[in-house]
Amino acid sequence: MAAVDPSYSPYDYAVHEDPYPLYARLRDEKPLYRNDELDFWALSRHVDVAKAFRDFATFSNRNGVSLEPSAWGPFAHRTMSFLALDPPKHTRMRALVSKAFTPRRADQMTAGITALTRRYLDEALGGGECDWVADFAGRLPMDVISQMIGVPEADRDEVRRLADVVVHREDGLHDVPPAGMDAALTLAGYYQDLVAAKRARPGDDLTSALIDIETDGDRLDDKELIGFLFLMVVAGNETTTKLLANALYWGFRNPDQLSKAPGRVDDWVEETLRYDTSSQMIGRTVAQDVELHGTTLKAGERVLLLVGSANRDPRVFDRADAYDLDRDTSPMVSFGGGRHFCLGANLARLEARIALTELLRRVKGFEVDEANARRVHSINVRGFASLPVRWEAR
Repeated sequence: MAAVDPSYSPYDYAVHEDPYPLYARLRDEKPLYRNDELDFWALSRHVDVAKAFRDFATFSNRNGVSLEPSAWGPFAHRTMSFLALDPPKHTRMRALVSKAFTPRRADQMTAGITALTRRYLDEALGGGECDWVADFAGRLPMDVISQMIGVPEADRDEVRRLADVVVHREDGLHDVPPAGMDAALTLAGYYQDLVAAKRARPGDDLTSALIDIETDGDRLDDKELIGFLFLMVVAGNETTTKLLANALYWGFRNPDQLSKAPGRVDDWVEETLRYDTSSQMIGRTVAQDVELHGTTLKAGERVLLLVGSANRDPRVFDRADAYDLDRDTSPMVSFGGGRHFCLGANLARLEARIALTELLRRVKGFEVDEANARRVHSINVRGFASLPVRWEAR
């Protein structure tokens, strides 16, 4: 019997559960994969993904990074900010936004993240068991962002709920579901009101700093500010939540590696980012004809960069399917590369380092209830919607 070609769709729930065997087949058999039904190409080898990230002249962000019809197109920047822009617009927007991330603000974030971490761990660990996502990993990143941008504490639970609805996907539906669209509109309206309030009465927060930034008379307008705040919710919140849960899960599944984690939390974070990265797939638009693996991709076609596959490529990582805190993770592409290297990479790493360090100080060990763990269904992000855990306190 002839071998059946690998079949890949980012909407497939089986892919959400475990994409890695399929990625291996794609790398070996179809390094340039074509899905005619969904009208995209996919690159799975590390060398191709890394090169595409750096080559913005060929692989454009102009239509956004998500395959879904409502998120793809010339207006993607309205909700994904500079993530859906190319130079020079990208250069201008990123330069303005970056000015708000000062060393002083980074110091403030460290203190704020530590305080929130200790508060939420006290609550989560108190009963000896919890849902790590609902009780901690899903709370901390969103509230860090809300604290940064000046969302009042009374509003944070609702902002977090709306953000969760925005990223949830339903089986069989190849677009943002109606509930997600409604939540996105509500969230955009909330941020519009927040920007107006900060213009009227500035505070010591990121939104006020962004409003105040000026370079040669150039400022961010309200639409640009709202788009950036929305990006913070989608990109900065969800991916860090998944990182925190993935670290716990793979640490539990690999006790020999978890035993190395005390004193080496940075290595725990970095290997988790490589081994099972939150952002599994990023979309690009072909800006000019390019030949790959003997096939010419035409300008205007869509390409998916399979980040999760690139990070498991044995051509780059020895024993790529092993979870190993001793390895060199520097070639990983979890945060992209080139001009679009993730602006929030340092913040995500800081949150994870603080959270996992504080956790190890409080527990001798933990056990994940794998039978009742549930994964998120998202075409871009991989991780857990629920992760029940039992704790042994120190």
